Amino acid sequence: MSIYGAMFSGVSGLAAQSQALGMISDNIANVNTVGYKGTVARFHTLVTQAANETHYSPGGVRSTPFQKIDRQGLLQGSASATDVAIIGNGFFVVNEEASPGFGDNYLFTRAGNFNKDESGNLVSPSGYYLQGWRLDATGNLPPNTNLLTSLETVNIANLTGSARATSLIDFDANLPAATAVGDTHSSAVPLFDKQGLTQNLEVVWEKTGTNTWSLTGVLPGTGSFADDDTVGSALDNGQVTPVALATVTFNADGTLQSITAASAFTQVNADNQLEFHVDYDGNAATNSTQDRQLVTLDLGVPNIAGGLTQYNGEDDGYTPLIDQNGLQYGAFVGVTISDQGIVTAVFDNGQQRDIFKLPLATFRNPNGLEAVNGNAYLPTNRSGDALLLEANTAGAGEIAPNSLESSTVDLAEEFSNMIITQRAYSANAKIITTADEMLAELLQIRR
Repeated sequence: MSIYGAMFSGVSGLAAQSQALGMISDNIANVNTVGYKGTVARFHTLVTQAANETHYSPGGVRSTPFQKIDRQGLLQGSASATDVAIIGNGFFVVNEEASPGFGDNYLFTRAGNFNKDESGNLVSPSGYYLQGWRLDATGNLPPNTNLLTSLETVNIANLTGSARATSLIDFDANLPAATAVGDTHSSAVPLFDKQGLTQNLEVVWEKTGTNTWSLTGVLPGTGSFADDDTVGSALDNGQVTPVALATVTFNADGTLQSITAASAFTQVNADNQLEFHVDYDGNAATNSTQDRQLVTLDLGVPNIAGGLTQYNGEDDGYTPLIDQNGLQYGAFVGVTISDQGIVTAVFDNGQQRDIFKLPLATFRNPNGLEAVNGNAYLPTNRSGDALLLEANTAGAGEIAPNSLESSTVDLAEEFSNMIITQRAYSANAKIITTADEMLAELLQIRR
């Protein structure tokens, strides 16, 4: 009977609208959940086959949840260096365990609010550990980056800095053209050895003729000039008598013309840079694997106004600008994450070291993923398998450092849907009460 069918149709409507209200309530509850994707109810008709064309048999309705996982949320800035967001396609890879093993699920999330735990692992508020490719000493990725097993939990503990010996000195200076022959100008250049200890190299410029200068060096500390990097090489500490390093000539227009090595302790390389070895402990029995270091002195490019020049200027006109690449030992102070997903350790001496790179996992159908607790997802047959990509490549999105992706929930839309759902629920309840009244009328016919 159609009246009974109408009642069952109304019951299905009540159930469908109840489910829709549940989805709305979840959306509102997660309005401030980082990376949350709103869920909407999709309604489908239920059709009952009629016995013939002159009869209608009520069916009903059912609702299924549809989560708009591929919808981009707005980005909000963050002061935390370990907060990251994704612009575009992709998911961060996380795992339930810090050391994933057999049976530990790899999960995928858009929530990038990670923090360091007591072991130095980057972990989400839900307890999922961020996964990344570990970079080697030269910044290269591991082999087989398309495998989930190539990933490791990103750990920023026990990172120690290192010292760096000075290997390059950029020396920009103007030697006054009006200087008389025999006059000198000097500068002190800090040098770092392989342990991060420093001593000064004193360089002295003496004008020896028209457009011609000699360069000598003094090492007042324990260091010495060496004629090569092998054991037993000749040393000259330069502490009493300055060591001749080079003869420099200038063009008539004040630009650098040429650099000529002035002793066995120096040479000029193919890039017109002066090179010399420094033995920091002054011991000929130590070689370059221990403390000896080749130092390159860059005085500029010949025939170009830059680097070392000879012009007349105010006062004495000697204006040196010296930069060298050596560093003392540095302590770890934190990390940064770039828009390419590179996790870089930062040390207080200015040194930086790339330690991990975050992949982005992409799916053919991200809306087919299965949601799990903790704002994460598992792959399904409908989503397809995860494809690990580097950020900004092959359709993967871009990583936004110091940012978080907001929930995609729109409160105005949710409250509007709530009103519509409430009215639909009331209307379906009215179907049941109306059918009940009709049945009551039918039962009264026999009186």
